[in-house]
Amino acid sequence: MKYWPILFVALVLGSCWPSSISFMDKGSMPEEWKTFTVSTLENNSSTAPTNLAFTLTEALKDGIQNNTRLLLNPIDGAGELVLEGAIRGYDVSPIALQPGDVAAQNRLTIRCDFTLFISAPEEDQMVFSISRFADFDSNQDISSVEESLIEEIQIQIVQDVINKLLSNW
Repeated sequence: MKYWPILFVALVLGSCWPSSISFMDKGSMPEEWKTFTVSTLENNSSTAPTNLAFTLTEALKDGIQNNTRLLLNPIDGAGELVLEGAIRGYDVSPIALQPGDVAAQNRLTIRCDFTLFISAPEEDQMVFSISRFADFDSNQDISSVEESLIEEIQIQIVQDVINKLLSNW
């Protein structure tokens, strides 16, 4: 009889134990979604670096593949999900104005429009826009911090796209 409490606790804890453990968020994506394709983004901003569309496209591919159960389909447009998009804005603007109309900080903003085409379980499409920014000191030249700011913003954009895929939209 003295083992009865231990057996009871083991039974209760055993029933609460998860049946599977994974670091990939399966979210609410339909089971029919197995593969995805990301078409190379268009760069429709005259001020954006010429390689931004390519680097953001690759960041999206890596981010979706590494953070969801979806597999990258190398054939353009062949996945159950096809993500297309365009960079619509790339702007540097002053913020935190001080006396004398001098900016203490500047802000780099990147705006993208996306269309997600879905072929399974039924055909659908979702259009959404994402605008993300990173701030930097006004005493820094944009060319000296641009690469790190773009990387920071790309991480935010990729996370927003993944959140759209995993949400119940």
